[in-house]
Amino acid sequence: MKKLLLPLALMVTIASSGEQFAMSDADRAMYKEMLENNPADIFVEEGGEILDEMLGGEEALAKFLGVSEKELPKYIAGFPRYIKKLGNVVGIDQVLQAMQIEQGKEKTKLKSGKMFSMLAYVKSLANDEQFTIDINADEHIKASYDLGKTTFETARGGRGLSCLSCHSADIVGQVLRTQPLPDLGKAGAGATWPAYRMTKSSLRTLQRRFQGCMKNALLKVIPIGSKEMVGLEVYVSTLAQEAKQPIAIPGLKR
Repeated sequence: MKKLLLPLALMVTIASSGEQFAMSDADRAMYKEMLENNPADIFVEEGGEILDEMLGGEEALAKFLGVSEKELPKYIAGFPRYIKKLGNVVGIDQVLQAMQIEQGKEKTKLKSGKMFSMLAYVKSLANDEQFTIDINADEHIKASYDLGKTTFETARGGRGLSCLSCHSADIVGQVLRTQPLPDLGKAGAGATWPAYRMTKSSLRTLQRRFQGCMKNALLKVIPIGSKEMVGLEVYVSTLAQEAKQPIAIPGLKR
């Protein structure tokens, strides 16, 4: 552990009250206002319109997944999950791509604003639900969880950093680049993305956020939709599940 944390120690400022460094008064006021009027709401609404026009809406989604519309919210709360017809553990965005292929339409890129909006809308259908990911349901989801945990904990790059370097229990609360490092479970990270990022003025997904962290840490960036990325989402989502953090989309992040 010391070997992993040594590079980070050069970048982290320890503060007795880290929150005071997280935002200026102006930013804090803006954040409070955005909590009541999240700019991402318009993207979520747009995602619903795209889903209706392009794929047939929630009815078509439920049919593709083999569940009723009434069951859809709880079923969505189980993503990422193993989908037999796709032969993989996948995220909601990959399901939407598979629907496009089945309907003979051009795939929307996973790393695109249109897909981010559709993903946000579909995941928002499960708002207030708890995650229902069962990592012991089958060998596929267990393997995805294990891969995600390994990816989270494995040090990479010239700095020898991993996700765990910033989010282990003994690092949480310290300040990195003016922000206190959160406990991802208690913060409900898996349950609050897609989210509006104030610093980017745009809607971002959990996997896109992972990429941002990797880039900042000078790590090789893993592609969205890869087995490693889906596994990371499974792992981080189970942390929110263990902390009993309900799904709340869209989130709002600095």
